Amino acid sequence: MWGLLCPHLTGRGRNGMGFGVQGTHPDCSVVLHFQEREVECLERIHSESQTLALPGQEGCPTEWDGVSCWPALPLGQSRAVACPDILNVFKKSKGLIQRNCTKWGWSLPSPPYHSACQLDTLSSSNDTEAKRGHFVTMKVLYTCGYSTSMAALLVAIGIFSCFRKLHCTRNSIHIHFFTSFILRGTAVFIKDSVLFSDESIDHCTMSTVTCKAAITFFQYSVLANFYWLLVEGLYLQTLLLLTFTCDRSYTWGYILIGWGVPMVTVGVWVLTRLQYDNHGCWDDYSSLYWWVIKAPILLAIFVNFLIFLNVTRMLAQKIRCPDLSKTHKQQYMRLTKSTLLLIPLFGVHYVVFALFPKHVGVDARLYFELVLGSYQGFLVALLYCFLNGEVQAEIRRNWGKWQRSMESNVFNLVTQDFTA
Repeated sequence: MWGLLCPHLTGRGRNGMGFGVQGTHPDCSVVLHFQEREVECLERIHSESQTLALPGQEGCPTEWDGVSCWPALPLGQSRAVACPDILNVFKKSKGLIQRNCTKWGWSLPSPPYHSACQLDTLSSSNDTEAKRGHFVTMKVLYTCGYSTSMAALLVAIGIFSCFRKLHCTRNSIHIHFFTSFILRGTAVFIKDSVLFSDESIDHCTMSTVTCKAAITFFQYSVLANFYWLLVEGLYLQTLLLLTFTCDRSYTWGYILIGWGVPMVTVGVWVLTRLQYDNHGCWDDYSSLYWWVIKAPILLAIFVNFLIFLNVTRMLAQKIRCPDLSKTHKQQYMRLTKSTLLLIPLFGVHYVVFALFPKHVGVDARLYFELVLGSYQGFLVALLYCFLNGEVQAEIRRNWGKWQRSMESNVFNLVTQDFTA
């Protein structure tokens, strides 16, 4: 009955394909709300069925009509219930709906729900198609974005790995950071294929090991992404506090922060969901247990913001220092420009949306998290690799070396042919 009452909800609930990135689709929250009320009502019906009715007592048994639970009522009496308190569906929550208990059973609700509760205007078929088209367009955009980012990041990892002169702690951290972006893009594609590949499946009520594993992998990739950005900030601050060196003494500590902390956090979250909130596909972010994931991300962003302020202060002091060589100044500036740009870029929108209710700014949230977020990996590869003067110089040096080698081989071949 609920699908007939609000067909626009059941349609959008299946097609909000990307919102799992930062929250359950609002329509899913509505569906889950009524499912919980239905379970409570059915438990009441079952409990009453175990109790023997008194002889000669006639009436209407407790009934779930798809929207409200109607308690048992003697024959000839009437009962009124309030409108469901769902603000994004019913504009009026203080209206009353009445039903009578007749010899034929429960009468129809009077007045109807859409009249008494001022049901929000149902979407027309044109509106539904427009929303479907909007989500399809958004999916195409973020699919292109993640594909572009993953390709650029793979090329960047190849460049850092192939040229021996680029092997140092700084670039090793960059490679791990790039890898976290590749994992995030892969997790988005896996999540989409598991949850939204079949439109006949209602992902609001889907609860399988596969979909829970997909959401878990996605949460791990997001956490790793933020914590490797934190490692980038920590490393930059270490360089400014100590000396510009490729010393590997802190490498395992960085790896522990970047991959270990997210793994422990996700492990705690999984155990918590299994023990206390094991329903659905674990993509319902209205649960309090979601803070097991959200709190560490906000902590990483907050620490990075402090590093941002501290690095800015230290950099100003370093550049004004007359004893610092020109080479070191250039090294500081090159790495600092990239990292200082990324820290606010990655953290600001997450903090803003984390402080607002999940039903506020849904379109903006989708756009930032899916479309713009999908190109972050490309931006990272651009700043840390493709626009890196050291990388460009090494590529030019090796390209020139390869050209000279080819010219020499051609000259030797021609000479051999001539002498022969």
